[in-house]
Amino acid sequence: MDNKLAGRSPLKYFLLVYGLSIPLWIIELFIDIKGLPLEIPITDIVAAFTPLFAACILVYREEGREGIKKLLKRIFDVSRIQQKAWYIPVIFLPLLIFLLIYMVIRFKGLPLPGEWHISVLSIPFLFVFFFFGALGEELGYMGYAVDPLQKRFSALSASIIIGLPWAIWHYPSIIQQGHGAIWIAWGTLGTVAMRMLIVWIYNNTSKSLFACILFHCLYNLGRPLFPRDAVYNPLVDYPAIHYSIIAIIALIVCILWGAKTLARFKFTLQK
Repeated sequence: MDNKLAGRSPLKYFLLVYGLSIPLWIIELFIDIKGLPLEIPITDIVAAFTPLFAACILVYREEGREGIKKLLKRIFDVSRIQQKAWYIPVIFLPLLIFLLIYMVIRFKGLPLPGEWHISVLSIPFLFVFFFFGALGEELGYMGYAVDPLQKRFSALSASIIIGLPWAIWHYPSIIQQGHGAIWIAWGTLGTVAMRMLIVWIYNNTSKSLFACILFHCLYNLGRPLFPRDAVYNPLVDYPAIHYSIIAIIALIVCILWGAKTLARFKFTLQK
């Protein structure tokens, strides 16, 4: 395993992700299709799989077809999650994030739509949609890049090194949606913090990609389910609230589990 990690180049990986994504961003300038979940540009649906495509290209060069098969098998590596208690943060932390956002908005007296605009019948479709999107990203970032970075640096450093390119990778669609520099700054902070949480989950579930994919999926699923109306979306209109809450949670995790590994809880009882 160490020899395989030694042969991996995160820099080549990130360059390949961007190389595969740039043509899609150019096409995006001429295509504007509305009505997709979270108003995602249609080219972003394809771009969501560029991290996976990049990982498969590099893994094939390094390990051949068997390497790709092993990577894809990790989509449902549920057996790695030996401590089942970790399903609690995987499933319920996204819910807590949105609950805290809702509570802060209410506490500050800001306007908040009271209607739920998503059909219950559409939730399974949205879950599958976001699961595949998360799969396309996490098989690359966590399946290929994170381990060599953690071996060389700390878990926190690896989170930031992945989180910043991941955040910048979202800029074209963010700009297309009309957001400015302040929104992008908050979004960058929140995206890096989200990567820290994903690395935290990865390291505490015996490197389960399924746990990372599910967590990522449920967070994205919570965004269209949050109360909004046709012209007003609190998650978009209050980026400072939305992303600072994620950043605060990531900071707490870093303090409690340690920046070096994000896996050594400081208050574990010693026998």
